[in-house]
Amino acid sequence: MTKMMKEFLRLESAGGILLALATVLALVVANSPLAAHYAQLIELPIHIRVGGFEIAKPMLLWINDGLMAIFFFLVGLELKREVLEGELSSPSKIALPAVAAVGGMLAPAAIYVMVNRGDAVALNGWAIPAATDIAFALAILTLLGPRVPVALKVFLVSVAIFDDIGAIAIIALFYTANISLSALLGAAIGIAGLAVLNRRGVARVAPYLLVGLVVWVCVLKSGVHATLAGVVIALFIPMRDESAPESSPLKALEHDLHGVVAFAILPIFAFANAGVSLGGVGFEQLLHPIPVGIALGLFLGKQVGIVGLCWVAVRLGIAKLPAGVGFRQIHGISLLCGVGFTMSLFIGSLAFEETQVNLLFDERLGILAGSLASGAVGYLLLRAALGAVKRT
Repeated sequence: MTKMMKEFLRLESAGGILLALATVLALVVANSPLAAHYAQLIELPIHIRVGGFEIAKPMLLWINDGLMAIFFFLVGLELKREVLEGELSSPSKIALPAVAAVGGMLAPAAIYVMVNRGDAVALNGWAIPAATDIAFALAILTLLGPRVPVALKVFLVSVAIFDDIGAIAIIALFYTANISLSALLGAAIGIAGLAVLNRRGVARVAPYLLVGLVVWVCVLKSGVHATLAGVVIALFIPMRDESAPESSPLKALEHDLHGVVAFAILPIFAFANAGVSLGGVGFEQLLHPIPVGIALGLFLGKQVGIVGLCWVAVRLGIAKLPAGVGFRQIHGISLLCGVGFTMSLFIGSLAFEETQVNLLFDERLGILAGSLASGAVGYLLLRAALGAVKRT
């Protein structure tokens, strides 16, 4: 396993623990006398104006559109590195996790649609249970200690990477607002500038980030979700410095951002988005089709989709199981992939933010229930499966 992969696993695992603490804190605050102050904080209006140009958003959207763009920028860096020289650099390495990710997106979405069929507003949330939170999933896997095979960790990370690719595509294709052609033109000019920098062999990161900021602003104003700008910008960061072939601007930037994202950006996002007030919650709210569809999609859909398509792929000879890994372990991993927390919350905010009905409460309730059940059962199943492997 490469040094970059080891560091990724270490940071993501520790970041998952901090995510859990931020989530618990948000739930406690939202259900305490501090609830009004919590609401005022995340709704605090923040304005940036330069002449006649203005960006005005509440703090929650600055977090979701701004800080999460940095998260997606890091995802883009990781994707580029993995494709060029990592776990996604050869067909033999990508076949099984790619198949697993496809199944892990299709089956949960199908279950959600079945539960919410006939409700046009609710159907906007079809992609919510398709997501996987790699930080939480790795944190749970780490609890099992050294008995977890390295190949199983790499498989989980690879599935999550493909899941991120799917999430990026879903956001780009299905969750965009009214399109501004002039803003898109500005973004296109900025992207062309990034391409020129890359083509001319510019290795310093600062010019890319400066032009990237312009691209982000243009995408933010265009109606396409601003986080996608982060992925696009990352693809132009050079892998190698032609004047110093042993150095990698991309890897250095990825290293610098990992800690910031794992220990600051994602916990802040979780705290701002997970504050669900549980006052007055009864069976009517718990059995609403939106949370039921999300919870079933995360808990059942991930199992059915990932295990089912992996079994078919292996039987047809399309893919092979990793060394030392059996289908009991794959089943456990499929449950951990049902911990959709951060990405599910993010997609949920996109799915319902422009409707006239406030469904965020229902959405978050289903995400919390499905993620909690998936994580707990996945841990127990893997503990039993890996214990059996160790005894044999």
